[in-house]
Amino acid sequence: MFLLKRDYSNKNFIIKGFITAILLASFMYLSYFGIEYKILNTVLGLFAIYFLLVIPKKALFLAGFLSGILWCSWMAVSLQYYDLTYLAPVFIIGISLVYALIFYLFALYDRLTFRIITIFAFTFFAPLGFNWMKFELIFVDSYIGISKEDFLLVLFSFYLIIKLKRFKVLGFLPLLLTISLSKGEYIQNPNAKIHMPQMDIKQSLKWEKGYQEVLHEKNFEEIETAINLKKDLVVLPETAFTTVLNRNAHLLERLKDYSSSIDIIAGGLYVEDKQIYNASYHFSNGEIQVAKKVVLVPFGEEIPLPKFFVDLINKVFYNGAQDYSKAAAPTDFIIKGEKIRNAICYEATTDKIFENLEDTKYMIAISNNAWFTPSIEPTLQHLLLKFYSRKYNITIFHVANGSPNRIYRP
Repeated sequence: MFLLKRDYSNKNFIIKGFITAILLASFMYLSYFGIEYKILNTVLGLFAIYFLLVIPKKALFLAGFLSGILWCSWMAVSLQYYDLTYLAPVFIIGISLVYALIFYLFALYDRLTFRIITIFAFTFFAPLGFNWMKFELIFVDSYIGISKEDFLLVLFSFYLIIKLKRFKVLGFLPLLLTISLSKGEYIQNPNAKIHMPQMDIKQSLKWEKGYQEVLHEKNFEEIETAINLKKDLVVLPETAFTTVLNRNAHLLERLKDYSSSIDIIAGGLYVEDKQIYNASYHFSNGEIQVAKKVVLVPFGEEIPLPKFFVDLINKVFYNGAQDYSKAAAPTDFIIKGEKIRNAICYEATTDKIFENLEDTKYMIAISNNAWFTPSIEPTLQHLLLKFYSRKYNITIFHVANGSPNRIYRP
């Protein structure tokens, strides 16, 4: 691949931009179709990074724009539930332009060293607070390590391959240091036997008042199933109970009664001091512990803009609704004598939720992916959870509505 010439004539910048974007997203779409071959993802991932380093500035702009579409267009799927489908093209184009400009900056100064520095710097940056486009993630199902140090070695290897006039083979030496063949540390199963019911409730029904009782009864049926299976813990998805659960005395009493036979973790809303939280509730022996979400979804649960724009957007598009509030730190539940870190959907794919893990070896993550199906979102989330499980050496039990439940081991 080092024989590919750097061409700044821009004659073929469209083709180069298109190919680069496809290569950067290939691991994700291959996984979507169930194709997960490490050697294939290794080769495609390395070509993707190489192209990022050598294509011209115009091609980089196009690659960034197309990458925005391939990685982020799923975000617009949820707009239909706010009657804002007409904004989907504007939203997708806006996000894609952000990434186009970022990619363009990689070549703002026409030096390979500058491009390497800026590409590596991007791995520390989350545009608009959203961090799902990670260059390290490209290698999550490959023979290349996923740490930032590994990614820097990949960049340095290509620097040598491009710059060396003779003995280009020496450029592959840093690449050899990134090869990862071993599995992570073995973590035993937790003490608790966990029941993870597979839920598939359509988002169009989930918040309908007429369907609420049906949904809640489905939850109780799953709790009873778990008890009959002699499980220790049943985990229900994000907002499994579509209500402000701490204000619903009837549901709380039923859940507390069931918790004398089994521990229960379930998603629901929580209101306190006029603030609304997306929360997980842990019921155990008649006691309740609430874990409030720590990291909110940008433009989904909070708008990461100055207050004036937040108020304006909420007034115009969301009928005056307010952003969710968030907790200051993650919460650990104690189940069968073991600490289990709680995470709600998006935050399970952020570094913050893994802070102060200490000896915690398990995480329970709950999601409602019905917001974004059908789309690439569940696949991208799946790959990110695999990434963070390996990064922090933790077993993640992921229970979702609208996509398959999975267990991730380091």
